[in-house]
Amino acid sequence: MMEEVTEAPSLLSVYGNTIKVTEVLQEGETLTFIIVSQKLSGTGEYHVHRTYDDFEWLQQHLYAQEDVPGIQGVIFPPLPLRPQVTASAKTMKQLGFLCLGEWQPYCKALETFLRQVAAHSILSKNKAVEIFLTNTEPPGRQKAKRNIFNRLSQAVEEMRKEGHKDVDEFFQTERDHNLLLTAHTRAAAEKFLDVVLTEQKIAVACGHFAAALHLCVENGDDPEKQAFSWACVKLSEAFDSIKKNMMSVAVNDMNTLGLGLDLDSRYQESEKEMLFRRTCKLVELENARRNAERAKPVKKNAMEEVKKAAEGEFDQICKVAKQEIVQLKQERVGLVQRSLTQWCEQQLQTAKEGADIFNQHLQAFKAMA
Repeated sequence: MMEEVTEAPSLLSVYGNTIKVTEVLQEGETLTFIIVSQKLSGTGEYHVHRTYDDFEWLQQHLYAQEDVPGIQGVIFPPLPLRPQVTASAKTMKQLGFLCLGEWQPYCKALETFLRQVAAHSILSKNKAVEIFLTNTEPPGRQKAKRNIFNRLSQAVEEMRKEGHKDVDEFFQTERDHNLLLTAHTRAAAEKFLDVVLTEQKIAVACGHFAAALHLCVENGDDPEKQAFSWACVKLSEAFDSIKKNMMSVAVNDMNTLGLGLDLDSRYQESEKEMLFRRTCKLVELENARRNAERAKPVKKNAMEEVKKAAEGEFDQICKVAKQEIVQLKQERVGLVQRSLTQWCEQQLQTAKEGADIFNQHLQAFKAMA
């Protein structure tokens, strides 16, 4: 994913780890993201405004580097799906955690995408990355030309190659593992999203009950009515605290383990796409070898040249792919570990704060006796 495969210096004039998506502006159905990054020169910051179309422009330019050796072995940082301002069940299923929290998780996902592109030893050298991060004018809106990635991912007849037996045990094992992990990580993210949505529903219900209790409050001098009203007020305050606590739990879930599972799931899909591209190249190489063996003398030399070119290209793809897979596994362990650690720390802090508040409510009710 971020393994060094060449020694050429980066073309970027910003510190990649300072890239931040600081704000999102909404105008109708269009979201505009404000991206800030620190200049390498130390003279200030770049501030640019980008829409999702701009992100797609950058992604297409990264895909279109067919002249870069081994580019098809790259596990591309996954760009989140296009945001939908109008929420729907379909949007929730597609975007998952990224459509919660008034687009804060989505901004974080875009920020992660840009940082990973900027840190990648191959992708960061594309001039489009520098333009995207530093040019105050929006990138061109023209459609990028169709490239090998479009053709491979969209051609239905190529899908039969997914089950093609690999000649390299390393890649066959990785394909088998990826097939399982892709399904499991997606399922884990979806299940955890259900947990967060349930927590939000509980918080809303507690808020409604807290508000409803105020309807029971009555004015007057009757001691019993005063006591009942006081109890309703205190109970309402308790349920309002439960609502706030549950919302904090849901936000913690979303911003830590939720985003971690989402990124892990999207990276598994990205690796799957890379492995598929490599398998397609393997099939092309095997066909080239067969054609060279069967070629008539008049075409023998030409077919041999085609075979050698295919072998060279495939070897380069495999070299890059192995480096990417090893790096992805290391990054994945760190990602899950950080997500779990942050999740536990934040939930523990929320639990301690909640316990203190609930104890105060308990003491207030004990004083009634």
